[in-house]
This record gives sequence, structure tokens and C-alpha cells, in this order.
Amino acid sequence: MGAEDGRLRVLVVDDEQPAREELVFLLQRDDLVGEVVSVARADEALRRLGGGDVDVVLSDIHMPGLDGIDLARAVRALARPPAVVFVTAHDEHAVEAFDLAVVDYVLKPVRPARLAAALRRVTAGAAPAAQTDDETLGVELGGVTRFVQRSSVLWAEAQGDYVRLHTATGSHLLRSTLSQLEERWSRAGFVRAHRSLLVAVAAVRELRTEDGRHALVVGDGAVRRELPVARRHAREVRERLAERGAGAQA
Repeated sequence: MGAEDGRLRVLVVDDEQPAREELVFLLQRDDLVGEVVSVARADEALRRLGGGDVDVVLSDIHMPGLDGIDLARAVRALARPPAVVFVTAHDEHAVEAFDLAVVDYVLKPVRPARLAAALRRVTAGAAPAAQTDDETLGVELGGVTRFVQRSSVLWAEAQGDYVRLHTATGSHLLRSTLSQLEERWSRAGFVRAHRSLLVAVAAVRELRTEDGRHALVVGDGAVRRELPVARRHAREVRERLAERGAGAQA
């Protein structure tokens, strides 16, 4: 992958000139990036891709004419398709994006560190982040200590001086704070969705958005629940779900 020096050849697609220019500026500062070309429309991008000298396409979704979803579908049909990363202000296409094997889904306004992470995901072949070893938790029930694996927890809910751990077989009280669990479990696939909720990303079945409010559908069958996402945590939740989707394509 990449030019003779091994760096990425990037094509930026966005109909808004300020957004294109900002993205090009950020890309040119990254050591992984060699050549950067930008175009304003998806049809221009397809003509440019005909040369076969692009490693990754960074595309907006909402554009006149062919949109980013159309572009991603067309890219998949190429003999040697480049990686595709969506860079957009809208999160409602995240599930559809990863059905198209999109490598990452970066939300505007673009943070340099988030863009850098997307580029590294491209060079790593969309490999999922390393997981830490499972953790065994001792929980008390009626004077009896039982053991629960962290990997079995679907979500955790703050309850006073305790945290209630919800699993597929029931719930258990753990003497801890949600902040303590968040600090320990963030790298193990959990994300803070609300001041009182910590959710296992792998347990999320749907992200619902209505009137600007977000909710997560977690679990299956009898333990299926809809959990609220606080506005302050919405961006991180969307990005963590996007990372999960990208990892699933590896």
C-alpha cells in the first residue's frame, strides 16, 4: 500500500471547500500521508479512482448528486478498491457504512487525534484494538459471594454506593463506583453512555436517534433494554460504535 516511500495516497471528497481544505491541511501534517488530492463531487472521485493510485478515500456523505454512500458502493466494485473512511457531521448512516466495509466513521468537526487514529486503522488493515484479559468480579448475594466475568456484563448501572451489573442471566450488586469501573473497563470495550450507565459496546444492537436524542438497544430476548445516551456522551458513544464496526470488517 502507498507510494514508493510507503506513505498513503489520499483522496478527499467533500462539496464544502472549507471542510476540504481543513482536511487536506490535517492530512498533510501526518507522517503516514504522502500525496493528498481533493475533489468536490463523488463523480469526480470516481474518475480519479480510475487511475488506481489511491490508497484511501476520505469522503463526506451528504453531497449533491452521488453521495458518499453511492461512492462507497462504487468503490467496492473496483478490482483493487481503496479503503474508505467517512468524514461527516451526521451519524445516522453508521450502520449502513459498515455494511459497505467502510474502515472508519469520523465525525465533524474533525479532531486531529481522531483522524490520525482512522489513518492508522487503514494502515493496520482495520485490525481491532487489543483487548485486555477478562476480569473476575466477586459479588454478594444474600451473604453468598458469587463470581461474574466482566465479559458477561451487558451494562452497568450506578446505584448509590454500588453498581448493578446486568448480564444475560440476571443482575448483581458490586461495591464500586461507575467512574472506577469506567477507568478499568474502557479499554476492554465499555463506554460511558450516561452519568449512571456504562455499556458494553459489543452488546449494543441498535443506536436510535429521534428528535436529537440518542438511545442504545442493548442485549437480546428477555434482557433487551433501551438505554438513554446523554448529550455529553453521544459523540464518544457514536465513535466507539464506529470503531466496533470497523473492527468487525478486519
